[in-house]
Formats: sequence, structure tokens, C-alpha cells
Amino acid sequence: MREAHAIEQAVGMDYYVSDADGVGGHLRESPADFRVTELEAFDTEPVDADTGAYPHLVMRVELRDWDTNDFASALSDRLGISRERVSWAGTKDKRAVTRQLFSVKGIDAEDVPAIDDADIEVIGRAGRPILFGDLAGNAFEIVVREADAPDNAASVLGDLAAFGAGEDRDEASGGSLPDDERTVGVPNYFGQQRFGSRRPVTHEVGLRIARGEWKGAVLAYVGNPSEREPADTREARAYVDETHDWAGALERLPRALGYERSICHRLVENGAGTPADFRDALEAVPSNLQTLFVNAAQSYVFNRILSERLAQGLPFDRPVEGDVVCFADGDAPEGLRLPDTDRTQRVTERRLRTVQRHCARGRAFVTAPLLGTETDLADGEPGEIERAVLADIGLEPGDFDLPGEFDSTGTRRAVLLRTDLAVDRDGDDLAFSFSLPKGSYATVLLREFRKGDPDN
Repeated sequence: MREAHAIEQAVGMDYYVSDADGVGGHLRESPADFRVTELEAFDTEPVDADTGAYPHLVMRVELRDWDTNDFASALSDRLGISRERVSWAGTKDKRAVTRQLFSVKGIDAEDVPAIDDADIEVIGRAGRPILFGDLAGNAFEIVVREADAPDNAASVLGDLAAFGAGEDRDEASGGSLPDDERTVGVPNYFGQQRFGSRRPVTHEVGLRIARGEWKGAVLAYVGNPSEREPADTREARAYVDETHDWAGALERLPRALGYERSICHRLVENGAGTPADFRDALEAVPSNLQTLFVNAAQSYVFNRILSERLAQGLPFDRPVEGDVVCFADGDAPEGLRLPDTDRTQRVTERRLRTVQRHCARGRAFVTAPLLGTETDLADGEPGEIERAVLADIGLEPGDFDLPGEFDSTGTRRAVLLRTDLAVDRDGDDLAFSFSLPKGSYATVLLREFRKGDPDN
């Protein structure tokens, strides 16, 4: 186990589980080097179905170098409708070629506009919008270009195969890349893009929201400059931190920072005199971004719990007494390990061996909490870890009893991410092919191979 890159540690990812040196290299030299295809789990009616009963038009969209939120805004602008009428199941990577479903309420197929770098195929209608999570997972085809040490890939692969199986890593390390897929495992961290790839701050916003620090949340998002941003952006954010002058901020913030500008506009309008005014300003951003702030705070807590579990030497592939496990989703596509976190069980001493067998067969998964008002923490040593992390951060489940889109009841999430991984080498380029369940991040697998700055 090795210490992670500093920017990863800032969002709770403290370690790599592979001890092997990384391959280095570059991600996303072109969008085509990062391909994501949604594994769909949403039923539709024919396109000519009754629009009264089925008001939502469903489209399969291939995007090239588009941020999901930006595409939704562009689509709604072209249609002349509210962005809130556009829905999708999961936010994808920007610098990528992605294929996923969108739904739009109250339009006809002939209304769909042409948009640059987007191929739009109307596939049907639905009685409700596509909701976040309405997918089984994602399939990935990713190329790491110009790896500095491509020979290291085999050792990393061996380490990850051992970690996923709960075996001694020394028994599985080294050698050459296999010709076929190999089952590997990594901690099911939330990846860097959950928090902002270049400027990881969304969890800082969410933590302040959970603590009722509404002005602090605004400053964490609109101010709070990062050295990784362009100079004019850094200067504008520093001005916000120093002056709290929202009208002046509007003069300085680049037009590209549309959400930050929306917050400042609202503060100019409402006077920015009370905590309620700052909450009102945060509600000026789209509802899914409001939810994302709180989700990022939950994700940070989860990452911290996983890192502490690693530090304490607790297994990820099987439970110990006191753990809470969830069971496999029986409706998942063949070969996809999809946890069903609505079906959980606390592991007692009497049930320990039985549940360990379920985990070994892929029928159950050890979990950790995504903190919310209805979260029940684990018992035993896992529970001690969870409580210690919460105490260090200064949070408790009741803090997520929040207004509007910020409220969250919480859930649990599997701590181990397993997949069947194929790695192919072409000179100094490495191609990775695998599928992940919804909510899991390709980058948390790739980081083990690259071991470097995630923004590179």
C-alpha cells in the first residue's frame, strides 16, 4: 500500500492498494481515447405513443467532448425550454466520447435540434423522466498514451487481482500481461471528477451546507481559487474572498463560469444580508448541482472511511463482525456485479461465516455509509472507524436534514469494486476495457496503474 497523490488525498483517497510502480502516461489525449457507453436500464414506448400518457421523449445521444450539464443546457436553449425539463441517468466525463440516454418533457421528435459534436437518436417515449441512477452501469474503452513504464502494467494487474480476491499480493505480482480478461478489485472510491477534476471543491461546499454555513458554502464555490485554474479565474475568485463584493465579482468572473455568475446575480438581487440570502443564491444553480454539492460531501466522508479501513487492515472482499453488507441485484446484466443497497444485513458473529461465503460467490458486498438522516452506522471495528471519521470531520447523520434539494436520507455503498479487466499493449500505449456498475468510477481503477497527477 502506497500513499496517493496529494490532490487525491485532498478528497479522501489516501492510498493506492498496489505496491507496484505506476505506468505513468497520459489520459484523454483525444476524446476518442476515453469511450463510455451507458448500460441502459430504462424502458420506453414507441415514438408514436400517446403524448398525454407518455410526455417524455427519450433519446440516445453520443457526445464528443461535451460536459453532460453543458449539453443539457445547450439542448434546452435550442429548444427554448427550461433546463429542468431535460433529464439523464448519470453524468459522464467531458473529454470523452460518451453514449447515454436523455429525456425531454413535452417535445416531439421533429423538435430535436442538430447540435455540434452530438449525434442524437430518438428511441421512444416514457411516462416519466429518466432519473439519476436509471442505468445498470457503464462500459469503458480507455487508452493511456505514451506510458513511461508500460512494463509495470503486469505487476499492477497482479496486485489488483490479489486485492480483489483478498489474497497475498506477492503471490500474484509480476509476469507479463495476460491475453484474456482478469478479475481485479480496487477500493470503490469516488473518483476525482466527483469533486472537480481541476479544482476539487464541491465537497467543501457540501460540508458547509451540512453545517448550515450558507455564506461559507457560497465562498467555497465562487471564491476559493485553485493554482490549476487560469490566472483571470484565480484573480476573480481571490477578489471574491477578499471583498465579498458580488457586483464586482460579476465584472471579473469569466463568462464561462456560468453557475458562479448565477449565484452572484442572485446575491446582488437579494442583498446578501442573511444566511437565507446565501441559501437562496445557491438555489440559483440547477437542482442537480445543488444535490451534487451534498453528494460530494457524502462521497468525501465515504472515501475517508475507506482509507481508514485500509489503514486498519480490514478486508474489503469479505466482512468482519459488525459490518453491514448488501446483496447483489438479481436483475443486473450478465457479468455485471451490481450491488442492491436497498437490501442490507448487519453481520453478527453467528452469521459471519455464512455472509463471508455469500461475498466470496459475488452474492453480497461489504458496505460503508453515504451519510444521511436515515444512516445506521456499522458495529464493531467497522463502526468504530465510521464514528471516528465522522467525529474528525465534525458531522453526524442529522446534519443532512436540510431544505429542498440539499436534503438527503443517505444510503450505503459497496467498499470493493470488482471488474473483469482486459489490458492490451501497443508499443507504449495501453488500452483498458472493462465495465463498472452505476456510480463507480473508471478513474479509480486507472489511478492504480498510472500513480500520478490525475489531471495529467
